Amino acid sequence: METERLILREYTYEDFDALYEIMSDSETMRHYPNPFDEELTREWIEWNLKNYKEYGYGLWAVVLKETGKFIGDCGITIQNIDGEMFPEIGYHINKKYWRQGFGSEAARAVRDWAFENTEYDCLYSYMKYTNTGSCSVAVKNGMKKIKEYPDAKNEISCVYAITRYEWERLKYI
Repeated sequence: METERLILREYTYEDFDALYEIMSDSETMRHYPNPFDEELTREWIEWNLKNYKEYGYGLWAVVLKETGKFIGDCGITIQNIDGEMFPEIGYHINKKYWRQGFGSEAARAVRDWAFENTEYDCLYSYMKYTNTGSCSVAVKNGMKKIKEYPDAKNEISCVYAITRYEWERLKYI
């Protein structure tokens, strides 16, 4: 998948070092229970390789088109959101590339791909209530906040969603 500035592709084991730089960073992972160690980073790659086989999608590596540099991930995973399993658009961008629109650009591409290639009538993003950056990306992706709920992992999770109907209307604005 390509955007103006990005390529989204499946993970490979060669992505480990660049992914570990992101997932082990305490500032980047401040909305998670803890930064990832090497083992959790390997498991993250394995989980996504499994998702590609099982679902045909997962989180994809986000690479700068101009340089080929890995700067994060973005894609769809099936997540437990307040006790129900939903397709969720998730994203992680290396903090060196924050506030440049890469997360929003990748999330829009994933949203469009999902509505064009799956039968889902609604896509979600959820995050810890303190994660204003991720909330902003969800809003820029055409999503609206639909609920907050208490969550053992996030204390309080915020849920954003966009329906297929809302997405189709966006194409004509």
